[in-house]
Amino acid sequence: MPFTADSVAVQQVQERLESLYSLIHDIEKKRAQCEQGLNTLQRNSIEDKGPNTQKSRSLIKNVMAQTDAEREVIQKALQKIYEIRNIINERRIQARTSAAKKESIRRGTWMKMLLSSAQTLPLFIGKVGEKAPPLCGAVPAERNYIAKVGDTVVAFAKLVEKENWILAEVVSYNPNTAKYEVDDILREQNQKGRHTLSKSRVIPLPLMRANPEINPEALFPQGKLVLALFPQTTCFYQAIVNKPPATHTDGYEVLFEDPSYPEGYSPPCTVAQRYIVACKHKMKVSASAASTSQAGSSDSES
Repeated sequence: MPFTADSVAVQQVQERLESLYSLIHDIEKKRAQCEQGLNTLQRNSIEDKGPNTQKSRSLIKNVMAQTDAEREVIQKALQKIYEIRNIINERRIQARTSAAKKESIRRGTWMKMLLSSAQTLPLFIGKVGEKAPPLCGAVPAERNYIAKVGDTVVAFAKLVEKENWILAEVVSYNPNTAKYEVDDILREQNQKGRHTLSKSRVIPLPLMRANPEINPEALFPQGKLVLALFPQTTCFYQAIVNKPPATHTDGYEVLFEDPSYPEGYSPPCTVAQRYIVACKHKMKVSASAASTSQAGSSDSES
């Protein structure tokens, strides 16, 4: 029986799941060793009345080495998870572009998928003092960065009669023209699904979350003007950061610019790290249009 693309993908995922299972057990062992080392260090510090003795310094080095060993295993496990996500994403792209397996995903399903994608976005785990890399939290992509096929991006495209920042998926990139081809995430419900856009009109989304307790510099500060995904839509609007995330599981609290409110801003909304990007230019696109866009999408779904 010949191998199909689906069967190969299943086998690749299975192999990585088996490795992940083994790594998770290894993480537990390393964690137990770290806890034992910390307990020993604590007892020694009490007995020796301080952490500055030769024995304490030796124990501290031992705990640091154990912690590094645990971190390395965690990173290996995360790498397996990234590989599984990439395999599944590649198969989804192939299925979506196949005439025989053309996807027609309902808007409600997309909203659940976007939420899941934000919640499972990898968390950056670096060494002590290591800065967050590009596309981690608020850290922008490098100047020459090109988003990969299948990546989700923010694209400034024309929808019906107006232009707006929308959630889109990269189809291709032409280095000769420096232009992307992207698909509107909700292309089945909008009049035009594919757009050809210059690089300046495409903003890559973060590929990793930042931990506020370890890398606060990788988060947008309070008062920063950003582009944020309006809740229950696939459109981005200008917003002001009201509160940055307090923990790695929190989202931003933002105030969308909206002239329909007396203060000029909407009530506070929570938006995941994955769907917050820097606002390149001050534009006249506000969230007041979101309700109209939302209504149209709901009608299409029904």
